[in-house]
Amino acid sequence: MSEPLSRFHAVIPAGGAGTRLWPLSRAGAPKFLHDLTGSGRTLIRETVERVEPLAGDRILVVTGARHAEAIRDQLPALGPDQMLIEPSPRDSMAAIGWAAAVLEARDPDAILGSFAADHVIQDRPAFERSIAEAIDLADTGRLVTIGITPTYPATGFGYIQSGRPVAGARTALHVRQFVEKPSATQAAAYLATGEFRWNAGMFVVRAGRLLDLLALRHPHFAADLRRLARIRPGDDFAAIWDGLPKIAIDHAVAEPAADDGEVLVVPGAFGWDDIGDFTSLAAILPAPASGPRVLGDPAQVTAIDSTGLVAPGSGRAVALLGVQDIVVIDTEDALLVTTAARAQEVKALVDALRERGRTDLL
Repeated sequence: MSEPLSRFHAVIPAGGAGTRLWPLSRAGAPKFLHDLTGSGRTLIRETVERVEPLAGDRILVVTGARHAEAIRDQLPALGPDQMLIEPSPRDSMAAIGWAAAVLEARDPDAILGSFAADHVIQDRPAFERSIAEAIDLADTGRLVTIGITPTYPATGFGYIQSGRPVAGARTALHVRQFVEKPSATQAAAYLATGEFRWNAGMFVVRAGRLLDLLALRHPHFAADLRRLARIRPGDDFAAIWDGLPKIAIDHAVAEPAADDGEVLVVPGAFGWDDIGDFTSLAAILPAPASGPRVLGDPAQVTAIDSTGLVAPGSGRAVALLGVQDIVVIDTEDALLVTTAARAQEVKALVDALRERGRTDLL
């Protein structure tokens, strides 16, 4: 059998609308298609570049038909067999599970790593070391996740509670449980124990093993995914796909597998963020000597005694006077003005626009 790294494939689920970053991120142009770091590269381009040292050209993007053309434009080196196009959104278990079934059909010993298309990671060498350790552990048949070392008691992330060290591993620990987003008090208590890490939604596992774990509790789901990977003339792909459950991989596999003692966590000591709202977006942008952080052309922003985040995208000048922690997102057809304290609530505006029938803005 070849070495684990040579059998490693990077799976990149690219979906969602990133509604908390509206109007920058929309259903037709979600955040992974944008440069949100000021690097000159979109988030999905950065994700591909991040995994290439480990996977080479063994990269598989799973996305919807609505975004396929834009992804091909941004990733011109991506071959036709490196993209799976979903007929409709079915959540992360269907997307990652379909990729696992395709990879299993190509190579029964394939190992996959799932990495969201819209996350930001600093310290790539540390990231590569963590994933390399996870790949070796996954080759033993375990489901491995990456737990990000927390830097503050975040309430916007789920957490992973770890237990005893894994014998013979460099840093890996057994997973005791996955927990949902906590309150501020709970998050502080988690950090005090030293046992909890942020759940970044990264999983490394043998492709066939992932489907076997799914089959323990959802046998028909796993069977249908394998059927999709070996579709035959006369089979109705869309009908099979539409019959798949809408469920996240965490709930379908990771949490029950952790209860069975089948999950390991590799601590990730590298900067990570899922850019879940404008507060987290501001935190990853360079801090100016004074004034707000700017995503875009700083020449478009004039600020006096003001702080926050400004994204000038319409060509108009943006002027701020005496406002603190403000968020101004100016696009060609929509202007958002809020505060950092209310940044998590932007999704409510998207829901309100939908109720008013303004789907042209979504």
